[in-house]
Amino acid sequence: MDIRDKFYIDGRWTEPAGRRTIDVLSASTEEVIGRIPEGSEADVNAAVAAARAAFDGWAATPPVERAGFLHKIHEGMKARADDIARTIAGEVGMPLKLAARIQAGSPTYTFAMYARMLPGFSFEEKTANSLVLREPVGVVAAITPWNYPLHQIAAKVAPALAAGCTVVLKPSEVAPLNAFILADIIAGCGLPAGVFNLVCGYGPVVGEALVRHADIDMVSFTGSTRAGKRVSELAAVTVKRVALELGGKSAAVILPDADLAAAVKGTVNACFLNSGQTCTAHTRMLVREDRYAEAARIARQVAETFTVGDPFGETARLGPLTSAAQRDRVRGFIRKGIEEGAELLTGGADAPEGLPKGWYVKPTVFGRVAPDSTIAQEEIFGPVLAIITYRDEEEAIRIANDTVYGLAGAVWSQDEEHAKRVARRIRAGQIDINGGPFNMHAPFGGFKQSGHGRELGRYGLEEFLEFKSLQLKAEPKA
Repeated sequence: MDIRDKFYIDGRWTEPAGRRTIDVLSASTEEVIGRIPEGSEADVNAAVAAARAAFDGWAATPPVERAGFLHKIHEGMKARADDIARTIAGEVGMPLKLAARIQAGSPTYTFAMYARMLPGFSFEEKTANSLVLREPVGVVAAITPWNYPLHQIAAKVAPALAAGCTVVLKPSEVAPLNAFILADIIAGCGLPAGVFNLVCGYGPVVGEALVRHADIDMVSFTGSTRAGKRVSELAAVTVKRVALELGGKSAAVILPDADLAAAVKGTVNACFLNSGQTCTAHTRMLVREDRYAEAARIARQVAETFTVGDPFGETARLGPLTSAAQRDRVRGFIRKGIEEGAELLTGGADAPEGLPKGWYVKPTVFGRVAPDSTIAQEEIFGPVLAIITYRDEEEAIRIANDTVYGLAGAVWSQDEEHAKRVARRIRAGQIDINGGPFNMHAPFGGFKQSGHGRELGRYGLEEFLEFKSLQLKAEPKA
């Protein structure tokens, strides 16, 4: 049991304003594995006041010194990598080996990336008679989700601190314990008081209080499209900057000349990662009609290799979903797919055998899915793949673009130039070509209702900066 009874505010562990608490449950056993304080608007006000008071000093801190603090945080995260991986495997349900590589490794790398980037980053440039400065946007509210909890925290906190912003972090109450580990590490790094603050609680209380707060200059939010719309509405009152990373319904377009076995396997893997609880999951597989039968056979075979079980065991490739509500929601989508006439190739809405505890869902593949059906249009956020057929390339591109989302996607072809031409026509922020791996230095974010703004790489640092022009008097001619 990881019991936390204080928030990290103004450089110290602080008693919350109220006495209510939130239990953190194990995704695989349904048992209580931790407890955190339930924050209130008073806690938000204290954290924002601390961040506001610290801003001027932190913004004036030389970039090389800010980089030194980021490096210390990176080193602290490396030292606690096993602790981070085990904590997130318990909270979220990702198998431990994957959690060590992704849930712990990715955020650790993010802090190192910005520590290395910062000393060489140009915060000013000359253009004609103007000196153009890039200054920190101010006090940032970072509101993060539960599926990749520390990765999403790092993708906001590291570049915000690098830019010279101060931060108030509100992690998801579903998977918050990893954020307390980060706060432990930061507390030991000597970061100036108020530069980083941690408060927890429910979105309608703590999250909305942060977004409404007049002293918050920017909100960086990752979560559902529905919640992102609410953030935008509340932030508009004070005209603060908002960055949103929201939902997705990504299409993997398998062109007729692709290596079908590799493309189908790659798509199933990209769909099922983290039990499908990935905003960029390739949940729609588009294949030409004459290749459907073979693609369906391969997809079913690959899906059935995803053994479901205890994330701390040795054999599971697929852990549970993160909550009972999420499990029930995903099973509801599976039933909806059957009701709407899709061909169930494997899986289904029934509980997996031999797992009486935990929020498990069978890895599921549907074939002959109508492009306008529920499971082809709505983000399921579970291990559910929809195979959709097309007649020609134009129809494939139209289907790929025919959702309200535009976060990610993929194109598979033996002709890379052809694949790139198709990818240019897909309205999404990140397109994998023939299984190209995720790149932490590339911009991450979406089109349409998948949000706006970008994270990671130098693009993520730029998100937290404002431009200022100093118009200089022209030098007199000799």
